[in-house]
Amino acid sequence: MDGVMQVRSRIAEIQTRLLSLRQSTSPGWSAAASAAGLTGTTSATGDRSSSATTATESAVVSQAQKYLGVPYLWGGTDPAKGLDCSGFTQLVYGNLGIDLPRTSSQQATAGEAVASMADARPGDLLFFDNSSSRAGIDHVGIYIGNGQMIAAPKTGETVSIKDAGTPAVIRRVLPAQATGVVAPGGTALAGVPYADLFTRAGNRYGVDASLLAAMASQESGFDSQAVSGSGAQGLMQFMPATAAGMGVNPLDPASAIDGAARYLSSLKHEFGSTELALAAYNAGPGTVRRYGDVPPYAETQNYVRAVMAKAQAYT
Repeated sequence: MDGVMQVRSRIAEIQTRLLSLRQSTSPGWSAAASAAGLTGTTSATGDRSSSATTATESAVVSQAQKYLGVPYLWGGTDPAKGLDCSGFTQLVYGNLGIDLPRTSSQQATAGEAVASMADARPGDLLFFDNSSSRAGIDHVGIYIGNGQMIAAPKTGETVSIKDAGTPAVIRRVLPAQATGVVAPGGTALAGVPYADLFTRAGNRYGVDASLLAAMASQESGFDSQAVSGSGAQGLMQFMPATAAGMGVNPLDPASAIDGAARYLSSLKHEFGSTELALAAYNAGPGTVRRYGDVPPYAETQNYVRAVMAKAQAYT
């Protein structure tokens, strides 16, 4: 792991501890997490929408959580140094494959307008005009439900959960749930991060795109920069040696998804079933050859079950 990865890993560790502390000490966090779908349920009173939080909305909130505790830095776009409000939102959505402009005033023109807070969904961008000296949008945060948002507020503070208040503008940049990329076999990956990349790779190698999306969800939570304790990297959690051998850049979503589809296709061809291919992806082909079945490891068996269930849910 190089120096940058070590820094990112350390930041992630610190943020996890901060998040755990916040969860245990802040009643507001519990309500916000429930409303944002992070606890497995949606609060009927907290989330103003009648429908449950979608997987994509939860992915945005999960990404935003990762940077809780990062200090505010004007002009900051690197969490190792600090983030400003629009640098934070640009980073969160960039991790999910959605490009936003750099400044809050520019971001306020992205996506589509949301009429009011009564219609806001987790993942929506909330914009504010906080300066009396000059007109125009100068602050942005990410709505997480229950009247709260995560934002990088101002000098001397950190990325944190705040009351949403009354934003001047609300924009929705997530893909509309009514539309979606249609994958092989008729699977609609409505609003799933990197849906177009999963579909293209699935078509290229004859792999169900919903399966690739489910693997990414299970492997990294759709985090293109994730690094595990064992050193696995990126959206599809390739070990560096495996990635190098396949000519894959594990931290580039397009390369990682293409490599995973290519690898899974070869595993499925070798072992003859999706379940065994997934087991080989998780535990290694040699392990599956040795047992002739899904290995008797709880981690691998849980992995296969979880990915298959998520793939079915995307169908």
